[in-house]
Amino acid sequence: MRILLGITGGIAAYKAAGLLRAMSELGHEVTALPTQNALRFIGEATLEALSGKNIDSDLYGDVASVRHVQLGQEADLIVIAPATAAFLGRYAAGIADDLLLNALLASTAEVVVVPAMHTEMWQNQATMENVETLRSRGIRVMEPASGRLTGDDTGPGRLPEVEDIIEFLFASSPLTGKTVTVTAGGTRERIDDVRFIGNRSSGKTGIALALAARDLGAKVRLIACNLAQTPKGMDVTHVESVADLSAALQEPSDVLVMAAAVSDFQVTNPRKGKLSRSTVPELKLSSTPDLLAAYTKQFPESFAVGFALVDQEEDVINASRSKLETKGAKIVIGNSISSLEGSDTVVQYVEADTEAEISGTKDEVAREIMSRVAAQLS
Repeated sequence: MRILLGITGGIAAYKAAGLLRAMSELGHEVTALPTQNALRFIGEATLEALSGKNIDSDLYGDVASVRHVQLGQEADLIVIAPATAAFLGRYAAGIADDLLLNALLASTAEVVVVPAMHTEMWQNQATMENVETLRSRGIRVMEPASGRLTGDDTGPGRLPEVEDIIEFLFASSPLTGKTVTVTAGGTRERIDDVRFIGNRSSGKTGIALALAARDLGAKVRLIACNLAQTPKGMDVTHVESVADLSAALQEPSDVLVMAAAVSDFQVTNPRKGKLSRSTVPELKLSSTPDLLAAYTKQFPESFAVGFALVDQEEDVINASRSKLETKGAKIVIGNSISSLEGSDTVVQYVEADTEAEISGTKDEVAREIMSRVAAQLS
């Protein structure tokens, strides 16, 4: 998930470093956007080191790229922590006098505000009215914690601990509390110790689906078939062959997304060592087991999502509906070979009685698929 972390000018700004690190370690892409006043409490170098990105809070910097709009439009989630009383007032009034407020007003992403201030400021009627105004617009406002404040004061107004903020951010996500297993990549079947039968799967679709499930709050287990790079924020099991994948699928899961390209054939007589060019082997092939059908039979309570890749001449919807019946899946995502190339794709989301076409980038399509799955589970 692409998260924009806004940091405003309060003493609790130093805690934003821990929040930035925590969200990054969960696998999210976090961009820190401190206000000019926030930089009085926390340094640019700290935020740059933790985010891996340059920090520039100048509204009039890089005007040609329309950065104030770009920051808001690219974010999937905007978190303001800490949010001062002054920020709450300007945001509630729709005042855009710095880069952060401009980005907020230019965005349609979900916004979470985490206030931090002295008790008297938090309980002031003006602050309370500003908070209610923001909540009435669909903005999530987290209640501050009670405890030691600046100086000798204690009471409500303290910035919550990082763990509590993380829980608040993601606890209400559609797949919170669900386990989602995603298979990605392509299996390989040995010919000898060097060569194999494989396929052209890059694993990009499977990874996009795993990220989408993670961003919706699920505990994700990614079974990576011959993938060198895998994302953060999920458990990863690396496998090579169909047999390895079958062994990895012996655990139940609330949702199984079978996006890996599983070989239909395996070599029954693999050779040891490396075959010589002068010796042309006669390969004997046998069919591999149907892993999706086996999984749904073993774990019928799991919500299984299968995939159907067909030739251009075949009817995608009919082929997908046929797999629904034979494999025990709840959903089959159908696409044709022509959709394999490029970053954009078109798929058919097929269930027992209905179907829908989903198009866009692989990331966009993955998010739409997982959102539909989450809606059906709820």
